[in-house]
Amino acid sequence: MIRIENLSKSFGQKKVLDCIDIEFNNGKVYGIVGENGVGKTTLFRCISGLETYEGNISSDVDNLKDTLGFLATEPFFFSKITGKEYIRFLVNARQVKLTNIEDKNIFDLPLNQYISTYSTGMKKKLALTAILLQENKVFVLDEPFNGVDIQSNLLITEIIKKLRELGKTAIISSHIFSTLAETCDEIFLMKSGRILKKVDRKDFADLEAEMKEFSIGNQIAKLELK
Repeated sequence: MIRIENLSKSFGQKKVLDCIDIEFNNGKVYGIVGENGVGKTTLFRCISGLETYEGNISSDVDNLKDTLGFLATEPFFFSKITGKEYIRFLVNARQVKLTNIEDKNIFDLPLNQYISTYSTGMKKKLALTAILLQENKVFVLDEPFNGVDIQSNLLITEIIKKLRELGKTAIISSHIFSTLAETCDEIFLMKSGRILKKVDRKDFADLEAEMKEFSIGNQIAKLELK
């Protein structure tokens, strides 16, 4: 369980997160949606212990950061490291014993190649594989489906469902609403650094319609396409 109370974050004079109160329970998958720049990534970085903030983040574990796997939109990699070395590095950081890495290479990545030779999608799949093998209790996934091929997206969807089965907590952002609708138990709508509302699964269709109306409206008509 993760409880966030009165969480705020500013960069200079710009307030990015504004008094957020939210709770994430074990064995559930949560989606965070909103336009670019509303604060989703900053919220994820605060939860993951990568940003300072005002307010409080508490959990039912002694040190949340040590049991949390964070998948960034653009994961960072050292230039001269292979895929296999990267996985071993992250797994060793959690003191998890790992054998037969090749058997766990479900995305069929070239693990003996330098990561600098990987495509954007391959890098994301490598980073996801590594945090999964860390045996984390909480997963914060920032745009896990972005830049990844459709077959891998299907696999990632099933992985997220498995995490729920195992009693893990997963928090996801995505611009592909259908992936959230298929995996999430609840979705939170963010705007201007605040959580506007929480939506249960039974109301996902209404939320999608609302977001389409807000985002699209009469914008296409303005183009006067012929």
